[in-house]
Amino acid sequence: MKLYNYFRSSASWRVRIGLAMKGLDYDYLPIHLAKNEQFAGPFANQQVSHLVPALVLDDGRWLSQSMAILEYLEETHAEPPLLPRDPVARAQVRALAQDIGCDIHPVNNLRVLRYLKNDLGHPQDEVDRWYRHWIATGLGIVEQRLAATAGRFSFGDAPGLADCLLVPQVYNAQRFECPLEAYPTVMRVNAACLELPAFANTHPSACPDAA
Repeated sequence: MKLYNYFRSSASWRVRIGLAMKGLDYDYLPIHLAKNEQFAGPFANQQVSHLVPALVLDDGRWLSQSMAILEYLEETHAEPPLLPRDPVARAQVRALAQDIGCDIHPVNNLRVLRYLKNDLGHPQDEVDRWYRHWIATGLGIVEQRLAATAGRFSFGDAPGLADCLLVPQVYNAQRFECPLEAYPTVMRVNAACLELPAFANTHPSACPDAA
């Protein structure tokens, strides 16, 4: 398999974590979003959204959207599981993952921040305020959910799908210097995850294209 991704992309890191948890090998293909490499070459021709990650299967088929890729990995490589077996618990984990993947990440994505600054003319301090507002709103919800579900990790005592999304989102929040003291459970779970090789070894700083 081949993974097109960007070292700082939280959506890409989700998939790197999932692949590592499943013990799957892949070729790392960097697409530098800040240099607009997503709009050029074979990648742009195949990936019409111009977004990372994209996973190319051994038979040449392309998969996009991090959540869809993680679900694919779960369905094709059952162990270790990213989702619990109980249907209600599975729905709860998916909801927690979507609190991050659907409600926090999209409004703070690079293309949104660029649009706010470059097209709408907002100064950087207002863009940063925008970012921190949605981090605070979103992580406040995640913190409340974790109060009911967390053990060592987001849902009990085994890492799973929700953790694949949580850790990259915390990394982004720290990179933008968002205050995180109000989310002790989030930060405790984040620290527990980063003790595991699947999270630590796929960290942006460990990526070949890290700069």
